Amino acid sequence: MGERPVDLDVETNETLEAVRTFVEAQAEFGLTEFRLARADADAPLADLYESIRDCRMCGLCENRRNVVFGSGNPDADLMFIGEAPGAEEDRTGLPFVGAAGALLTRMIEAIGFQRDEVYIANVIKCRPPGNRDPKPEEVGTCKPFLERQIEYIQPVAICALGLFAARTLLGTDEPMGSLRGRLFSYRGIHLIPTYHPAALLRNRHWKRPAWEDLQLLRRVYDNADC
Repeated sequence: MGERPVDLDVETNETLEAVRTFVEAQAEFGLTEFRLARADADAPLADLYESIRDCRMCGLCENRRNVVFGSGNPDADLMFIGEAPGAEEDRTGLPFVGAAGALLTRMIEAIGFQRDEVYIANVIKCRPPGNRDPKPEEVGTCKPFLERQIEYIQPVAICALGLFAARTLLGTDEPMGSLRGRLFSYRGIHLIPTYHPAALLRNRHWKRPAWEDLQLLRRVYDNADC
């Protein structure tokens, strides 16, 4: 008796469709050579990923499709950290896809790096329902995972993308208008807050300040003893 053909299940098809959509979005921004590096490129990160890929430590596990761990170079000198995955990130398991991801790629390239040379992650690893703000208990659960990622990667500088990431890492309640344009220290690592790419898509008048922040990030990198 011959074997019956195996069809891809609905979730796999949706993931493939999301990847296709992501690539098309990148192409619209002129990005035709986009490469990804997964956590398994480095043993400590791979072990951390395996330990949380089926995490059920908070209620976000109930509705997620994928834990969005991070992507990029495990030996990166620059690390970009956002808030939490959105719908497309949840479908693909990759951080910063879609229009905001394409803009982030352009931002990275504008200061002389390729996206796969840096490391990109979020404070929260699972998508909050309806893209709501993460709850304090969710931050408390996920933040140690991010701290370990930073510890393993040991970047020269961190760019905190958006107010949530900046406040979480710096332990402050200051508004973004007060935080951006300044250089901070996170456990001995340079940290520069700026606007989230999604916010830049909605508020074009923030693009000039964001560019100033990126230039500061580049200067910090150039002056560091890498």
